[in-house]
Amino acid sequence: MLRRLHQDQPESFAFTPDNLAWAEAQMTKYPAGRQASAVIPLLWRAQEQEGWLTRPAIEGVAEMLGMPYMRVLEVASFYFMFQLQPVGSVAHVQICGTTSCMICGAEDLIAVCKDMIAPKAHQVSEDGKFSWEEVECLGACTNAPMAQIGKDYYEDLTEDSLRDLLTRLGKGEVPQVGPQNGRFASEPKSGITSLTEYVNASIKLNASAQLADDIGDTVKRIDGTEVPLRAPWGNASEKTTAGEPAEGAKPAAPAPSKTKAAEALKPAPQAKPESDGENVGTKPEALDAPKGGEADDLKRIKGIGPKLEKLCNALGFYHFDQIAAWTEDEVAWVDANLEGFKGRVTRDAWVSQAKTLASGGETEFSSRVKKGDVYE
Repeated sequence: MLRRLHQDQPESFAFTPDNLAWAEAQMTKYPAGRQASAVIPLLWRAQEQEGWLTRPAIEGVAEMLGMPYMRVLEVASFYFMFQLQPVGSVAHVQICGTTSCMICGAEDLIAVCKDMIAPKAHQVSEDGKFSWEEVECLGACTNAPMAQIGKDYYEDLTEDSLRDLLTRLGKGEVPQVGPQNGRFASEPKSGITSLTEYVNASIKLNASAQLADDIGDTVKRIDGTEVPLRAPWGNASEKTTAGEPAEGAKPAAPAPSKTKAAEALKPAPQAKPESDGENVGTKPEALDAPKGGEADDLKRIKGIGPKLEKLCNALGFYHFDQIAAWTEDEVAWVDANLEGFKGRVTRDAWVSQAKTLASGGETEFSSRVKKGDVYE
């Protein structure tokens, strides 16, 4: 399908202060020069803020990431999750029209949308609250026919249940997501026959639908005031109060300049091990050189590759028995001082592996290394 930018575009776009702080935090996930990897989350945030992706928003994201406008437009026009035209203020309704849903009544649901929203797809209703379109398979075939309304799946629909959903949503209600015919998930319509112990009064929905309901992440669009705001790899203690900008958040402004984009691409300053790791735990006993002039092949420990082996050797760790003898405090020190690989000792259980190898045994991973099944 040919997807073009809408003919009517706003003059400008700017992230709200909170959304700008969130977007800049997203960019820190990636190494210097790789900020283009954040293009999808930034475009999604812009769409959540505005309801749809405008040309100024696409250009603004391109400026932030130092990308050509065309490259960002290619992403926005490729993925159908991005709406390139105005949508309803309450929700955009996507009716699945692929085989299972078509057989089970998707055409009747489309007729409801034409009657209650607008005669044609992508038209906004007269009251501005809804828009709709037919889409390809949304992956809920067992619960056909179904529709995605906003971010939620509403399944096992009929003409009457869809009319009721749209009426309630128009009044500001948020109907329960998931199956609309009493089913818990995708069990037979006659009822659940297995795993019944997982259905109880505290769990009224299945899987992600329950989580979305618990945290209120339903049809409502993200507006930047959610708590916590900060990305999980940032400072988890930094939160915002609804309606208040995050501490240190920059004010909303026109699309960032190329100077700002260039600054964003500069490498983030890296703290040297001595500035943080030296004060964590206890440094294990190190060697100036391997015993007997020959180091063990530390790459036989799962989680240690060539770079980490060199780093371990630089820190004075050459042998399995050294690693096997590390205490909890010593593990904490090493974890904190593996620059670029912090936390790997604990994550990959080096000590337990090293104990096996130091005693002459083999782990499943080291056996694969010996057979040549692990490539460096």
